[in-house]
Amino acid sequence: MNDRAPAPGGLALVQALVNTLNLESGADALDTSEGRAPFNLAPGPEVAAARELRESLRAACLAHAGHGPHTTAPALSQLLAGAPLLVRVSEQDGSASLVPAEPEALASRVAAAIAEALTSGTWSRLKACEAPDCHWAYYDRSPAGRSRWCDMGVCGARAKMRAYRARKGAVGDADTVGPQAEGRPIAR
Repeated sequence: MNDRAPAPGGLALVQALVNTLNLESGADALDTSEGRAPFNLAPGPEVAAARELRESLRAACLAHAGHGPHTTAPALSQLLAGAPLLVRVSEQDGSASLVPAEPEALASRVAAAIAEALTSGTWSRLKACEAPDCHWAYYDRSPAGRSRWCDMGVCGARAKMRAYRARKGAVGDADTVGPQAEGRPIAR
């Protein structure tokens, strides 16, 4: 959908999951075995749970971008409550990390990715596009962390064109109040 680089570390998994649904076309990659493969999902209840998780993650990404709460998705914290993490301590250097207790479970892998992103300070940079027909997840690499669209050349350009047309429409309406509105030609 866009030309941005994928999110760093484990957030790439979260971004990939959110982006399995193309809102504009309605195509859902989780409907195909190829689309389910990166998430180790079998058809059936696992896919339904993945869709629920995807929409909760999308709601979090929209909130990161300042697009307000979306109450149609279940709370992400509820979905991840059943995804325990373990603390792994390296014997070589003593560093610690959180790892999924169930490495094959998608919710556990997502929980570990979010925990990693929280410790690195990157979680809030995973956002969803402002365009209502897009909501594609992207990683905001802008210095100020205020980007609004997944792709400035597509979604950003469309939004700016809509705003421009709205302004021109309002100006155009004001122009019709003068002599032209009365049927008289305007001298130029």
